[in-house]
Amino acid sequence: MRDEPTPSSEQRRPSPLLDAVRAEIRTRHYSPRTERADVGWIRRFVFFHGRRHPKDLGEAEVSAFLSDLAVRRNVSASTQNQALSALVFLYTHVLGRDLPWLSDLVRAKRPTRVPAVLSRAEVAAVLSHLHGTEWLMASLLYGAGLRLLECCRLRVKDVDFDRREIVVRDGKSQRDRISLLPDTLTPSLRRHLDAVRAQHARDISGGRGSVEVPDALERKYPRVAYEWAWQWIFPATRFHLHSETGRRRRHHLHESVLQRAVRQAVQLARIPKHASCHTFRHSFATHLLESGYDIRTIQELLGHRDVATTMIYTHVLDRGGKGVRSPLEELPAPAPSSSSTPECDIEPPPRPQSRRPR
Repeated sequence: MRDEPTPSSEQRRPSPLLDAVRAEIRTRHYSPRTERADVGWIRRFVFFHGRRHPKDLGEAEVSAFLSDLAVRRNVSASTQNQALSALVFLYTHVLGRDLPWLSDLVRAKRPTRVPAVLSRAEVAAVLSHLHGTEWLMASLLYGAGLRLLECCRLRVKDVDFDRREIVVRDGKSQRDRISLLPDTLTPSLRRHLDAVRAQHARDISGGRGSVEVPDALERKYPRVAYEWAWQWIFPATRFHLHSETGRRRRHHLHESVLQRAVRQAVQLARIPKHASCHTFRHSFATHLLESGYDIRTIQELLGHRDVATTMIYTHVLDRGGKGVRSPLEELPAPAPSSSSTPECDIEPPPRPQSRRPR
């Protein structure tokens, strides 16, 4: 990324290269966020090298771009690896070039970090400063271990009150899983759904009320987008114009709404930790481990593919410092003295006498 500005959306002209990238990504059913990220990195790569076509660039140019990200832009290791993955996808799947040096490029080493975890009292303090929809969503993040977008994208059909289950559809890596529905949230969630259903009925009477449904389901069932079961549990307060269908419909509540509310609640609770919406998920796993649940059960609830990912939460099972007792605690208590601070028997040095000129 050079210092020249990237063209705005109004100034961008159709690009056959980026259109081919989008086509390959959509063929593999990658998420829209992945598409935006990869297209953005490929555009930055092209602009970094003076708008030269990637087919004319090689290993040296890719290494120079990645080095600029790390040295001059000071991006994190995960960001640098994301850029590399986008370029690997470009050369392998879009340009169809089997380049051996792509696999030899060194990926940045991601630092191992311990997740931030709130205590039960701190979770209660944060939730006490949230109200309404934000309180309900944050309670689901902590009570069911949901990710932020998983909570925002919940639909009516994904909640089973009888079985006390929440079905997370199309989660990370496009995997479904089943999580729990806390009993304490059932009355509040039912009241919330009653209000959402009344709003949906008003939208239907106004000629709206459709939502986005996955894939080509709406072509097979034309009225499925209007059905109550497919509605968002947390719909947006305003309508938006869907570019493909031309309909005015509600999307789910934007994730930034809850992010701002949680950030403000953490500040009001005066918790000196870098806590966010994802911290509720870390706290969910940590508190289940503290309660004695096995690691495999927690792995399934969180949707981790590898149990090693879940094992990071086992740090809380040990007493601080990996359960090691400090030798300072083994020292005998000092004998009480008559004065609060011990006196030193060394005479203080004499103060130098300043000579004033006559």
